[in-house]
Amino acid sequence: MKILVVLTSHDQLGNTGRKTGFWLEEFAAPYYVFKDAGVEMTLASPQGGQPPLDPKSDDPDAQTDATRRFRKDAHAQAALASTAKLATVSAADYDAVFYPGGHGPLWDLAEDPHSIALIEAIYAAGKPVGAVCHAPGVLRHAKAPDETPLVRGKPVTGFSNAEEAAVGLTEVVPFLVEDMLKKNGGRYSKGPDWQSHIVVAGNLITGQNPASSEAAANALLTKLGVT
Repeated sequence: MKILVVLTSHDQLGNTGRKTGFWLEEFAAPYYVFKDAGVEMTLASPQGGQPPLDPKSDDPDAQTDATRRFRKDAHAQAALASTAKLATVSAADYDAVFYPGGHGPLWDLAEDPHSIALIEAIYAAGKPVGAVCHAPGVLRHAKAPDETPLVRGKPVTGFSNAEEAAVGLTEVVPFLVEDMLKKNGGRYSKGPDWQSHIVVAGNLITGQNPASSEAAANALLTKLGVT
């Protein structure tokens, strides 16, 4: 069983002069869910190499068991530092794809033609697509096999407008995940702010926020028949 994990290469938080990237918990928790299940993983990003880490996700109050485990895991750190270039990977080689969030994907992966084509190919082949927090933003331009928006008519979730307002970035991000999913015809739902909430719609699995990352990864494994 092989899962492709796709991370952002974007490190600028709009025009604020602040850094962004991927959110550590949203990578670390799924990474260990997959690793502990014996799944083979490939890590990829648009530029390849070391993806940028959102510095806020490294704050003491953002740490979890998974992030602490990652900080002690030299093998995982080496794998993250040498991600493959997204343009070099083929959907045919993987059984599923998973996108960790952080604000970075809103700028690069949401618009990246290789990412869009990968999502469309994986989904059209009847394989699971998972995305958590801001990463459902990568579905913005993805189409179903009938050329309609991939999320149209499907139950979905992602980082809520209320959570974006709480972190003060409503006017900074290029688009709001909740608004985009609704605009594209997704049947958006959310749980309480910062609490785990995932939605499984066939082979599309979405999670609302960092607290949802482990549950989303487990749901993807369930779709693959891995326990």
